[in-house]
Amino acid sequence: MHILLAEDDLKMADYITSGLAEHGHNVEHVADGRDALSFCLYNTPDLAILDRMMPGMDGLSVLKALRAARKDIPVIFLSAMGDVDDRVEGLAAGGDDYLVKPFHFSELLARMAATTRRQKDQSEVTSLTVHDLTLDLLTRTAERQGTVIELQSKEFSLLEVLMRNAGRVVTRTMLLERVWNFNFEPGTTVVETHISRLRAKIDKPFDVPLLHTLRNSGYSLHGPR
Repeated sequence: MHILLAEDDLKMADYITSGLAEHGHNVEHVADGRDALSFCLYNTPDLAILDRMMPGMDGLSVLKALRAARKDIPVIFLSAMGDVDDRVEGLAAGGDDYLVKPFHFSELLARMAATTRRQKDQSEVTSLTVHDLTLDLLTRTAERQGTVIELQSKEFSLLEVLMRNAGRVVTRTMLLERVWNFNFEPGTTVVETHISRLRAKIDKPFDVPLLHTLRNSGYSLHGPR
């Protein structure tokens, strides 16, 4: 999963980040509530883990701002504020779960799995958004800053894979498998050619680039960081 961790205790953040990475998760760490809000507004992590007490903006305010912006990212509070009133306040504000520090890492993993499972059960994703780019999976159309972007079939599939993995590195091999169903190296520049065409449509007419090439690694779609 792609996880946003908002935690101002750096030792705690390192512990959680390392543990989640060992279980195959990709973690973006911020130590300020304002940074957490900004990241979640312009990206779509699979899950956010929020501390309650952070500089800049407390976790509860971050969650309320996200829900007001209709961002339904699953949120787990991980906080030393463990009174009943604190937990009720967090859940009532739209939190999906509440775990009190100190905690067992296995319990955090179990609650993450349960939270994301409930989210998948409750809603079928019909659109993807990264920064100001939206992809409608039902009408198979893309739109950025109010401009409709015409996409060919493979360009749409390519963009869908990149947006579903927003903020992560997507390798050339992954794209060959998921877009073209190739389980071998075709010895062509088919990926590079389509990436170039896609970039010309979703980035070139606009000020902020979203599609980034990571030399010797692959590609990543994300908003400003």
